[in-house]
Amino acid sequence: MSNVHEALDNWIDTHFDEEVRFLQALVQVPTDTPPGDNAPHAERTAALLAEMGLQAERHPVPAADVQAQGMVSITNLVVRHRLGAGGPTIALNAHGDVVPPGDGWVHAPYGGEIDKDRLYGRAAAVSKSDFATYTFALRALAAVAPTLRGAIELHFTYDEEFGGELGPGWLLRHKLTQPDLLIAAGFSYQVVTAHNGCLQMEVTLHGLASHAAYPETGIDALQAANKLLTALYDHNTLLRMRRSQVPGITHPYLNVGRIEGGSNTNVVPGKVTLKLDRRMIPEEDAIEVEVELRALIAETVAQSPGVRAELRRLLLAQALKPLPGHEKLAATVQQHAQAIFGEPIPCCGTPLYTDVRLYGAAGVPAVIYGAGPRTVLESNAKRADEHLLLEDLRRATQVVARTLADLLASP
Repeated sequence: MSNVHEALDNWIDTHFDEEVRFLQALVQVPTDTPPGDNAPHAERTAALLAEMGLQAERHPVPAADVQAQGMVSITNLVVRHRLGAGGPTIALNAHGDVVPPGDGWVHAPYGGEIDKDRLYGRAAAVSKSDFATYTFALRALAAVAPTLRGAIELHFTYDEEFGGELGPGWLLRHKLTQPDLLIAAGFSYQVVTAHNGCLQMEVTLHGLASHAAYPETGIDALQAANKLLTALYDHNTLLRMRRSQVPGITHPYLNVGRIEGGSNTNVVPGKVTLKLDRRMIPEEDAIEVEVELRALIAETVAQSPGVRAELRRLLLAQALKPLPGHEKLAATVQQHAQAIFGEPIPCCGTPLYTDVRLYGAAGVPAVIYGAGPRTVLESNAKRADEHLLLEDLRRATQVVARTLADLLASP
């Protein structure tokens, strides 16, 4: 296969300026989520793909489903390319939705500006970069390795920030795809084979508002919230004792990310709402975690007479666990990454959670790999001045193309 690998590398080098322009065009169309009005980006992406001879199926999610999730519009894209009879179908999935840019940018968040050896912009690293990585890996294969077996699908989806149920989840539930293997958008040099799960909950404590001059006539929901916060954070002591056996993942943890309550400084707070995030290691059972957390909240709130707790699950994202059949996929990516990058590339887990778990739940062996820096923090992903080293884009495209060539070669 060495001649094929060399030909793929050369094709990608020759067309790299075009790949960079493609990524710039993708970055220049905002996809802030919220508000999540992402169908225009899908239309722009489909038009750019068509110019390259790749026809994208448009799969719009009904407006009622999108709005119920708190977004405006979603159109997921699927490109199907068959290389030869027989063989597996390998899907390549990246998401176009991103968190809003926020403040502190030196480079325009939607400019796609190149400064020296870096391309700047929201989603330049995570994960519009892999729209480019996967598109040009596919184009390279079609150009120089047409005798391969099997098929490649590009899945460009728009719901990762809200959990993925209307992105990959939508495609899988509606039987629009049934791949044999998956490579999903990366965020570092690592080959990721597992990730944490996540339970997010909203806890509203109902007391009784009253005038601050007569506090005995009210029931202070904020005092109850204070007790609950102490109990929740103390729970982390127990969670730190539950160790994961997956390299790159340590232990579960809990975070309270938002608190709202009260009406004025001279009013005893009658209502306080907490939003919390409980990360789960792959060894934990998500249902058992939720039962445990609900019991802790109930027991703590019971210590505040007159206070009632209302609980609402916001998200339950299962962990990604390695499935049988992922081993060759992971080893092939790792082999080519080490050859092209010239350094050890680990296979490991990550404490993040992604929508790749939805493919895993459907029985699809998966790895997470694509363009990105050595560590996710280096790219400023989800922070000001997110950027991608252009050389990392080139090399990741070569790694993915070589990997696909090996996996789709005739036995």
